[in-house]
Amino acid sequence: MITIAVDAMGGDNAPRPEVEGSVLAARELGVRVLLVGQPAAVKAELGKHDWRGLPMEIVTASEVITMNDHPAQAFRRKKDSSVHVAARLVREAKADGLVSAGNTGAVMTVARFLLGTLESVDRVALAAPFPNAKGGVSVMLDVGANVDSRPEHLVQFAIMGETYYRATFGHRRPRVGLLSIGEEESKGNELTREVHERLKRAHLHYIGNVEGGDLFSGEVDVIVCDGFVGNIALKICEGLAVQIFGLLRKSLKSSLVSQFGAMLSQGAFKGLKKTIDYTEYGGAPLLGVRGVCVIGHGRSNANAVKNAIRVAAGLARARMNEKIEEQLSVVSQWPAIGEQGSGTRKRRDNAETPRTLRLTE
Repeated sequence: MITIAVDAMGGDNAPRPEVEGSVLAARELGVRVLLVGQPAAVKAELGKHDWRGLPMEIVTASEVITMNDHPAQAFRRKKDSSVHVAARLVREAKADGLVSAGNTGAVMTVARFLLGTLESVDRVALAAPFPNAKGGVSVMLDVGANVDSRPEHLVQFAIMGETYYRATFGHRRPRVGLLSIGEEESKGNELTREVHERLKRAHLHYIGNVEGGDLFSGEVDVIVCDGFVGNIALKICEGLAVQIFGLLRKSLKSSLVSQFGAMLSQGAFKGLKKTIDYTEYGGAPLLGVRGVCVIGHGRSNANAVKNAIRVAAGLARARMNEKIEEQLSVVSQWPAIGEQGSGTRKRRDNAETPRTLRLTE
């Protein structure tokens, strides 16, 4: 049975949604859940649910990392925090993965330094799944694990994202695109132009540069970008979705005719809301660490926590890290730049010892 350690104290409303979501996961998904946190608070929430007979345990952690804590300082000073303990369970092979809806920077820092990175990975990346216009799912990475990246890092993001997409969504040959300011090869900054040349030689279904308008089109499955751009793009999309629903709700209440139309369209609106509901996707996996780590939104509810556990269990079952290492091992065998022709979007559709990392402020 797959075992997932859940940071029960991480989210904005912890431990209520973490406990409820874990109960749902243990009951519906056939996974064993270790609830990591302050025992009194976790037990109080568990007492509200019928969890008898479910594969669940409480693991004690005396400290909590808050959303206001500085990631590096929290890593150093709160060694017995719930996310520290959860990561150690993974490192010691007592859990197959961890889930946290806590301070994203702190979770990433703990995961990188306690678990370490895969041998072939220079930079880890956060991969965010979201729905597209064709009824499927697209993935964008990196969405915040790195602020500055070099070309080789984005190439690794592309390989990790493509591997993750194949294992998670069952697509044998996902289309990979590079987020830029235009489809033409000449568009973009120095970073994107260099990455474009490298990805043309990659053993991927690389379709070339894609623009912001392509994110939700369904024409590309894996969108690659640096974490600075990706995080801004992600938050713009989240904010826009909230505003659109707010404006739509206000408009539908503006008159009796609109209210009547809203009643007739209630089923369609519920379907749309479910499609774009972030809780259905659980969270963003942190790809490249030596273990499975899924980071959820701070506002995660029970459904989001349950689905984050589902995602973590799926990655563990798929042996994601082994597949990433296998794919990255062929990078050194790629031909030098210029040995192959161009491949623009219009022409082509086709628990070992962790690595030592330097912790900075």
